[in-house]
Amino acid sequence: MSIPERYRRLDAFLQRVRGEIYAEPAFDLHDKVTREMAAYLLKTAGLPPGAKVLDVGCGQGLALELFRDAGLAPVGITLGEDLEVCRGKGLDVVEMDFSFLDFPDESFHLVWCRHALEHSIFPYFTLAEMHRVLKPGGVLYVEVPAPDTACAHQANPNHYSVLPKSMWLELMRRTGFVEPRASDLQFKTGAGPDLYWAFFARKPG
Repeated sequence: MSIPERYRRLDAFLQRVRGEIYAEPAFDLHDKVTREMAAYLLKTAGLPPGAKVLDVGCGQGLALELFRDAGLAPVGITLGEDLEVCRGKGLDVVEMDFSFLDFPDESFHLVWCRHALEHSIFPYFTLAEMHRVLKPGGVLYVEVPAPDTACAHQANPNHYSVLPKSMWLELMRRTGFVEPRASDLQFKTGAGPDLYWAFFARKPG
């Protein structure tokens, strides 16, 4: 099979699953966690003034607003209806597939990816793209849902990569991130106990 034919099949598949995209309306729990984790990173990540931040899967722009208000230079990427919501707030957002980042190498000091990576059909490649666009010494923040909780995130129609914690850590190491670590974020929901993992990693400087 020729390479162009393989790419044609991949593109057709990506176009099909694009139909499963949905908007991400405001949600109190997610807003609370976003504020807490953004504040933690702003305090601990050692970002320089005016640091360039990429928000991968920016939803309706809360993290972009927080980073902007902290004096950083954030840009968001998303697909679907959230694009116009963010632009209506005056945020710098572009429509882009997060597995094919249209940015030069070493563009950002921080890549923030909260509840987006589980939507990737090939997360190893997606992580490699995030690594590519980070500056040496840059910081990666990824947050994903755990599988097999009361909320059954693996059953969400457009969740394709709800992996165990150990696999996420291994993919980050293979991609080239150093000393990735994870924190458990535990919640009680109407369906029962739920769990997210927050991952922190750095590109070698």
